[in-house]
Amino acid sequence: MRSARPLGLLLCAVAVVLWAVGMTVWQPLTEPIGPWSERLPGNNTYWARDLRFLAIIAVTLGLVLAGRGLRHWSRTAVVLGGLWVAADIAIDRVDPVGVQATVLLAVGGGVVLAVLTVVLLGWERGLPPAVDRKALTGAACVAGVLTLVAAALESPTDREPELDQGALAVAALLVVLAVGAALAAAPARPRARVGLAAGLVVVALAGVGLVRAAPPGARLLPEMALGAVLLTGITLLAWDWPGGRPVWRHHALAALAALVGPVAFLLVAAIPMLVLLPVGPQFTALAGNSPINTADSDLLVSLCGLLSGLAMALLLARPSTGDRR
Repeated sequence: MRSARPLGLLLCAVAVVLWAVGMTVWQPLTEPIGPWSERLPGNNTYWARDLRFLAIIAVTLGLVLAGRGLRHWSRTAVVLGGLWVAADIAIDRVDPVGVQATVLLAVGGGVVLAVLTVVLLGWERGLPPAVDRKALTGAACVAGVLTLVAAALESPTDREPELDQGALAVAALLVVLAVGAALAAAPARPRARVGLAAGLVVVALAGVGLVRAAPPGARLLPEMALGAVLLTGITLLAWDWPGGRPVWRHHALAALAALVGPVAFLLVAAIPMLVLLPVGPQFTALAGNSPINTADSDLLVSLCGLLSGLAMALLLARPSTGDRR
């Protein structure tokens, strides 16, 4: 897909801006005033951190899309994502606020992205054009699952208008990433696939809105429905159509996996992170933020979503009929 590179880089740029806003506008809203024990934060207090981490993952996935899934682009994107998380923690300790800080972080992130893109394009010069369909399909699956995480993100009060705005913006970005990567993974792009992609974007964005409109505690069913539609649509876009038609029994199995898989994998990832490997408190301490009170839990929902997305990619990133056998 000729538009994969400009689309991927454009979405990377949008993700950088959302990350900068998350750091300077949303994050200060989540930090409690005062160190007193009675004011220690509760569950999901640091929702801005999860939105920022989702934006960083979106930068990584956007680079995978821009590189058409090729290995040197994908590996570089993963390394960049890890370094960006480390930089995020360091910047969070400084507590930047205001328009000037937002612009500075957005421009700085854009410069890093531009320099890295130039280097990657230089490495690619002279090589024949190629596409890694499995990598692109896997990236689409990860973005699809992370869409559910962003759409369902909650806070202790669920009264912050910025939470709804941020969750909708990040989820919409991930929807476009998921559909764009799936379409780039397709062996051909006839009008039927392009029309399906456009319809899937519209339906998925409407689904994100429905999930956010549901009250906290009642978002599970619309979240599962959104996951089933989005991930099944990804397989319809990315997988082979032997004889010009989808293999419907394969997509029926994919739909079943898409319905129950993301939530199941999210639980499987969350339980060890709460009991055996409490990663969230470590990130909170490194960023210099107040710890969550002992009656609640500090769960890094974005990391759970990433692990769940990778698990779904193992199931669904099989674009050719031979792989699915």
